Amino acid sequence: MTLVSVFRSHFSTVIFRRFGRLISSTTTTTTSTSGSTQLNTPMSVTMDRPIPNGDRSKLLHFSSRLHDGRALAQDVWSIYNAANLPPDCINLGQGYMNFPPPSWVTDAANEALKQTLPNHYSHPKGRIRLRQAIKNFYEASFNRSLDVETEILVTSGANEGQYSVFTAFLEQGDEVIMFEPFFDQYLPSVTFNGGKPVYVPLHPNLEGDRPNSSEWRIDFDELRRSITPRAKMIIINTPHNPVGKVFTKEELEKIAVIAEEFNLLVMADEVYDCLLYDGKDHVRFANLPGMWDRTVTVLSAGKAFAATGWRVGWLIGPESIIQPTLAACTRIVFCTNSPLQEAVATGLEQARSRGFFEKQVEEYQERRDVLLSAFDRVGLKYSLPEGTYFVLVDISRVNFSEDYPFPESVQGRGRDFKACWFIAMEIGVSSIPVSEFYCKEHCNIGESYARFSFCKDIDTLRQAGERLQALSKYIS
Repeated sequence: MTLVSVFRSHFSTVIFRRFGRLISSTTTTTTSTSGSTQLNTPMSVTMDRPIPNGDRSKLLHFSSRLHDGRALAQDVWSIYNAANLPPDCINLGQGYMNFPPPSWVTDAANEALKQTLPNHYSHPKGRIRLRQAIKNFYEASFNRSLDVETEILVTSGANEGQYSVFTAFLEQGDEVIMFEPFFDQYLPSVTFNGGKPVYVPLHPNLEGDRPNSSEWRIDFDELRRSITPRAKMIIINTPHNPVGKVFTKEELEKIAVIAEEFNLLVMADEVYDCLLYDGKDHVRFANLPGMWDRTVTVLSAGKAFAATGWRVGWLIGPESIIQPTLAACTRIVFCTNSPLQEAVATGLEQARSRGFFEKQVEEYQERRDVLLSAFDRVGLKYSLPEGTYFVLVDISRVNFSEDYPFPESVQGRGRDFKACWFIAMEIGVSSIPVSEFYCKEHCNIGESYARFSFCKDIDTLRQAGERLQALSKYIS
């Protein structure tokens, strides 16, 4: 036997024995940060012991990161799914439209499908026509010239763009600060990439007759206390889902000071930048002094053109952030849907000349006001949204019997889960419980609210508003 073969034999034996001792069979039941029970699973398997009773159902075991990211918990989207609700229930829970994108954008998609090149792979950076359209459309609002080769990256939706940033920059144990309530995809995207979420709640104030989403405020002392030497990133979502808050320049400047002091990478999730109401101005975080070099801005065609299923988004930032993110993105999806990139390019190229975004804001503001008038009539308070297409409604005064036949999926969770189920079943309008967007320690803040979306046509919103009047008999 040669020296090499002896070494291989010895090395294989040592590794097998040590590995077998290190990973022993353990079955666990865990509770997610939102309090929901998750799947029972053995987290590992003993290699030096036969499988009992020939049971092969647990041969392969998934990663613990699925637990950490709440991926195994039954989420609100499956609980309040149309399949679980009355067939005529009006869905104001999920944030997708019941109307199509503008016809001139879908016509461009159809034209792209008839051509040869747009039906094949695009460059991982994105199709050059779309990158050029992004440059031309956004340069004015970023107050700078944008390089299509190094400062713009087209992604498979805003969510994949965010995921690629986390992949590119997070090391195991790096902390990511997120404001609660948070967009639910942040959590698994952070934890799947080794990050640790750090939660800082926005504090609501619903005093007075007409509360405003601007009154959900950051406690900046609390924010500072949350920062440790492991802090790597902070996520800012403005306009904010689900609150509808548009962060003020003063608030963003205070965050900028903290980001500079602690050398934080800033993810500015600005996908709702085209949906602001009542003359409210959007402040780009990257435009604040010194922030361009540490900020990646996330944007979305789905929100801009009512095409959430197209999954086309883009990132804008300095080369030092975009290039590592491109390396990650290339390995995750390689490239984004080619023909729909062409259609989105058409959208951005023609939006100004058509006055598209100005008209769209007027339409959404009308939708918002139709829904809010229904809550005014029935006597429920809400936080007036300054942006996005969501409104948080105070449902703490909605009464229901504790012996109401609630499904197991809402048991043991925040009161808002039961209230939203009750409203869907008895009133025929679905919404989303806001405690889902909090960690377990802070979910009491969110369980007074339900999120209703108004990205629906006017007739649907009026019909929902009429149904909501029946809530009056359940309000204390």
